[in-house]
Amino acid sequence: MGALPKQKISRHRQGNRRRHHYITAPSVVRCRNCRGMKRSHHVCPSCGTYRGRQVIEIEEARRPGQ
Repeated sequence: MGALPKQKISRHRQGNRRRHHYITAPSVVRCRNCRGMKRSHHVCPSCGTYRGRQVIEIEEARRPGQ
């Protein structure tokens, strides 16, 4: 036989336990170079710069048929 609860857990205690079970939105800032949105402390996905330096080369989007 498995373990069984001795008493009912009240809604308040249950809520206190689940207080930290939430999803936080990522911190998003504007890129200094291209003014696009990027996550802080990450390379900008649109221009490829990090702290003013070009870190990765970004290929420009091409339309099909060109």
